[in-house]
Amino acid sequence: MKKKEIINPAHPHAPMFTKREIWALLIPLMIEQLLNSLMGTADTMMVSNAGSAAISAVSLVDAINLLLINVFAAMATGGTIICAQYLGRRDRDEAVETGRQLLLTVFVIATAVMLVCTLLRGPLLRLIFGQVEMEVMENAKIYLLITALSYPFIALYNAGAALFRVDGNSRLPMMISMVCNLINIAGNAVLIFGFRMGVVGAALATLISRVLSALEVLYFLRQPRQTIVIRDYFRIRPKFPRILNILAVGIPTGIENGMFHFGKLVIQSSVSTLSTTAIAAQAMTSTLELVTGQAPMGIGLGMMTLVGQCMGAGREDEARQNIKRLTVYAEIVLAASCALMALLVRPITVLGGMEPAAADMAVWMTYIINIVKPLIWTLSFIPAYGMRAAGDVRFSMTVSSCTMWLCRVVMTVLLIRVFGFGPIAVWIGMFSDWTVRSVIFSLRFKSGRWAEKQVLKEAS
Repeated sequence: MKKKEIINPAHPHAPMFTKREIWALLIPLMIEQLLNSLMGTADTMMVSNAGSAAISAVSLVDAINLLLINVFAAMATGGTIICAQYLGRRDRDEAVETGRQLLLTVFVIATAVMLVCTLLRGPLLRLIFGQVEMEVMENAKIYLLITALSYPFIALYNAGAALFRVDGNSRLPMMISMVCNLINIAGNAVLIFGFRMGVVGAALATLISRVLSALEVLYFLRQPRQTIVIRDYFRIRPKFPRILNILAVGIPTGIENGMFHFGKLVIQSSVSTLSTTAIAAQAMTSTLELVTGQAPMGIGLGMMTLVGQCMGAGREDEARQNIKRLTVYAEIVLAASCALMALLVRPITVLGGMEPAAADMAVWMTYIINIVKPLIWTLSFIPAYGMRAAGDVRFSMTVSSCTMWLCRVVMTVLLIRVFGFGPIAVWIGMFSDWTVRSVIFSLRFKSGRWAEKQVLKEAS
């Protein structure tokens, strides 16, 4: 039997990660998450210049794209959790093989989804969005056809970037993401404004940037400078026990993310029954709320690397300490983000050219969110990242799905459709979801049952 390679041997009583190493991991992750959000906003603003039918089509299809991209990213979580634990166990060979199987798995799944979305795009769009204007529907079909071709590439990028992060290198994925986002925006500028290609130009810019991001991350995975080195991509063959192990961890997280975004679509259908002013206010408020959570989410992603490696090394106490420490970091970053957004919300609505009534409503809701969010949001999301890294994925899936539907969706729909509330109903439902989740996840963390999972037992 081949001897397993020992990497980075350390003193048994020394911490696995120094504070400098932790921040070197977290800072690029926070920057990447924040830039992705801001670049997405800039991308949407540029597409809006292609006309109302174009922006409507892009908005409809992006709801599907966002759902699928988050599912792909969640599926990659299964492989990265297993890789992190193997690295903590100092078993480089098994981590590399898991990485190879992860790339193959996400590529096959994303390719299958791509084929379904391209071949059945018409029936799929009519099923989800019903009868929209013909011009919007035709633009949506074109946009879905081209952007669906990027699914295998965005899946490969997510998996490859996650393999770098799990090895402690979050700077390289940040740089790749930043460059490719800029290429996307530049492509929009050339194809939409220069060649007047409208929806086709927007879709092609997205496709090109995603193809380049995948090729870049696969190129750097071949280099010997990191722990997980993967070459000979075309020689990767499926090893089904390991793939099943990856899916056993990744599928619950994929379902959790999928249910979350599907619930958002249901809520959006209720919001669409409100006045134009209320819809505009809710759209702006939702965008601003999303921005304040990006940097803390980056800390959550970094937590998965730290906790996964600690659990693989059998250091449960250190894993627990890292969950506590990074949750505090996330709370501080969130409070600062919310305070900054409270100061900027009024100028943003002015620069966005919002009508006064819609702007006033957006500002009022944003103030409420930025007061409530630091009180309950962090515990409802951040510790769960660490518990998932330990393998506690089914519990997280069950809790998140139930609170999403029973608290957020049901309450929002009732308040809007039965009691006649405005867009504030969305946030009342969201606050109830966050509150219940924070209580349940806090109790779960305190119980210690999250640390009893053994994600490597089937692959050992």
